[in-house]
Amino acid sequence: MTNQTPKLAMPFIMPAQAQKHVTHNEAIELLDMIVQLTVESASAIVPSVAPVEGQTWALGAAPTNDWSGQGGKIASWRGGGWFYITPQEGWMAWCKDDSDLKVFSGGVWQVLATPAV
Repeated sequence: MTNQTPKLAMPFIMPAQAQKHVTHNEAIELLDMIVQLTVESASAIVPSVAPVEGQTWALGAAPTNDWSGQGGKIASWRGGGWFYITPQEGWMAWCKDDSDLKVFSGGVWQVLATPAV
């Protein structure tokens, strides 16, 4: 048996595991981050100097500073630090700065729909 789910890499609580709440809370944070995904930008490279709890960005190929080495991932400010996850083919996100719905396909975020004004 693996230690995590195959699709979202959510951690399983293992038999006889101590501090089960840590594993459970990590899974809840992950779900809160990616269900109904909304990002500030779909190609961010510079982290916000004052992120708000729960704000999330889809990172560009070569982000800098705190995001260095996390290119292509999704970064969310949670509990005073950055939480990262790699998006999977077919994920969708509302992109605030472009006001459109994007889908992750072929390793990039592509416009799926732009609402009529």
